[in-house]
Amino acid sequence: MDDKITIIEGPPPEFEFIEDGWALGFNEGPGIFELALTRLRTFNGPALVERCHRTWKRNETMFLHFRDETGLEEKVPIMAARAIDSTDGQVLYLWIRRKGGEVEYDFDIDGSDDEEDNPFYDN
Repeated sequence: MDDKITIIEGPPPEFEFIEDGWALGFNEGPGIFELALTRLRTFNGPALVERCHRTWKRNETMFLHFRDETGLEEKVPIMAARAIDSTDGQVLYLWIRRKGGEVEYDFDIDGSDDEEDNPFYDN
């Protein structure tokens, strides 16, 4: 139980593609992996980050456990974690790693869902 963070209720997490220089170091190894970031609202962000640190100190893998859009359970390794206090409460940032092609990203090119404002929209 101590080696995973479980999303109990709410929608599946949305993963964002990341290209941060420091995070790309997680991609070193014999396999090809994709890195993604997800943000989760929580009541106990610092405690969850501490749980990650304890698991990593034992040289074990910490996982994010959730249900996908179809209701199937998924478990992905967490590579880094950070808790931040915001005006809406605590937010847990999790950087995860999956094998190439497994992550469905939520791309928001210009911050707008309006087709007319999207420069890539073909009239």
